[in-house]
Amino acid sequence: MAVKSDIEIAQAANIRPIQEIAEKLNIPPEALIPYGHDKAKISADFIKSKASAKTGKLILVTAVSPTPAGEGKTTTTVGLGDGLNFIGKKAVMCLREPSLGPCFGMKGGAAGGGYAQVVPMTDINLHFTGDFHAIGAANNLLAALIENHMHWLNELNIDPRRVTWRRVVDMNDRTLRSVTLGLGGYHNGVVRETGFDITVASEVMAIFCLATDLTDLENRLGNIVLGYTREDEPVTVRQLNAHGAMTALLRDAFQPNLVQTMENNPALMHGGPFANIAHGCNSVIATTAAMKLADYVVTEAGFGADLGAEKFFNIKCRKAGLSPDAVVLVATIKALKMQGGVAKQDLGNENVHALRSGCKNLERHIRNLGKFGVPVTVAINHFTADTDAEVKVIEDFCEKYHVKAIKCTHWANGGKGASEMAEHVVELCESGNAQFRTLYDDDMPLWNKAATIAKEIYGADDIIADKKVRDQFARLEREGFAKYPICMAKTQYSFSTDPNLLGAPDGHVVPIREIRLAAGAEFVVVVCGTIMTLPGLPRVPAANAIYVNEEGRIEGLF
Repeated sequence: MAVKSDIEIAQAANIRPIQEIAEKLNIPPEALIPYGHDKAKISADFIKSKASAKTGKLILVTAVSPTPAGEGKTTTTVGLGDGLNFIGKKAVMCLREPSLGPCFGMKGGAAGGGYAQVVPMTDINLHFTGDFHAIGAANNLLAALIENHMHWLNELNIDPRRVTWRRVVDMNDRTLRSVTLGLGGYHNGVVRETGFDITVASEVMAIFCLATDLTDLENRLGNIVLGYTREDEPVTVRQLNAHGAMTALLRDAFQPNLVQTMENNPALMHGGPFANIAHGCNSVIATTAAMKLADYVVTEAGFGADLGAEKFFNIKCRKAGLSPDAVVLVATIKALKMQGGVAKQDLGNENVHALRSGCKNLERHIRNLGKFGVPVTVAINHFTADTDAEVKVIEDFCEKYHVKAIKCTHWANGGKGASEMAEHVVELCESGNAQFRTLYDDDMPLWNKAATIAKEIYGADDIIADKKVRDQFARLEREGFAKYPICMAKTQYSFSTDPNLLGAPDGHVVPIREIRLAAGAEFVVVVCGTIMTLPGLPRVPAANAIYVNEEGRIEGLF
């Protein structure tokens, strides 16, 4: 019998009216803004009314370093949430919204997989409720207002050569990384060089995901530094008086989205910054709302723990005052064998030796997570080709570090397949052993913060940068941004900045190419190596396999 694809499984789901899903969280119908029958936004007024409710436990799902073999972090997040509900707990999942870039690029959909998915899968992966469109529009409205201001009297004396604000597009389009504006004559504006980022890398996205309410959102938008004057003084969005209009575009999008899993359990999907070029977590407002609506909240952070988890702890938890209770580190036997040097085409063969070698990557992530004071467990996301001997290698390996590794079969069996992990996670949450701490203090100099991440998390000897970049660090401290955390923009495929250096490399250095101030988001982006903030499409894009069939259904999306 042929194995069904993720999209075939999703299309056969028994999707319940979204009002029924809301009832599980005691959300009344009048607190919903429906988008069709199967998805809705939760009103800001209702979320505000739950401020004094009991706060639930927070569980982070992260992963080993990603490989082309796949790790299934979102799938495990959904499976664990379903598993907690399966054992009788009131649980909700908090996920990021997928970007169109990876969906049409190389990754395909990002709503989970198998019988551990959120639905409606095609809607979620495509336009959903329009949040990303609103974020892109707000970002590009600011860009248009900057150009317009310089075209007319330029009363703020903005230097066209020092405008730092870039446009965004939610698509992988490498040709837009560097562009020239204003060609064709005076009436087309000021001629200058700039470029595009992908929407998920926009500071507006970061602000959207860190703001606590509309007032905070508007204030943060006003704090954005868009560029500098001819005297090299910073110019803010507030000075341009653009923050009000930007907030208006984001008002409705700022309300979290409610959807459901294949097992009709509630999930909030809201925001979606990448972890390799941004901070990689869903919105604070969705996470904090979920913690008032359920006893257990399962959330994810993008890519491997060296990126997503580090930023979840050092940026999101620091800014939102969150204290997570447990961490689930997702590992697959295929991924660890690839970390041990096995080629992708050979991953279906048992190879205990390579798996043991690849466990160095798992070890580094376990040790790193221990530095944040939160109890850890390892979820072995099971594939049919995995052997019992290989599973035992990981179980025995983790036992040496006093970490329990549990085989999870949620892809095939839904919540039941993650029930053992759910029981263990509840034990960790209720143990009271979590003593959350960030990796560095606010008062540490910016350069030292970046170096601490590189040394403590990446296993690097040091960071390096030319004088221009070092001067930028010093300048940001003089201008009052010294207390900001660091958001590292780095390849997700390696602890180093070389994507081909697998396992757990050490002795390397992390070259810093540039830094970007995100004054509204309140962090400093440190761009490392050759990482791009606007990805390109692969030789054969996933878009080539996506189409609408004769019944009007979308095919080929994952």
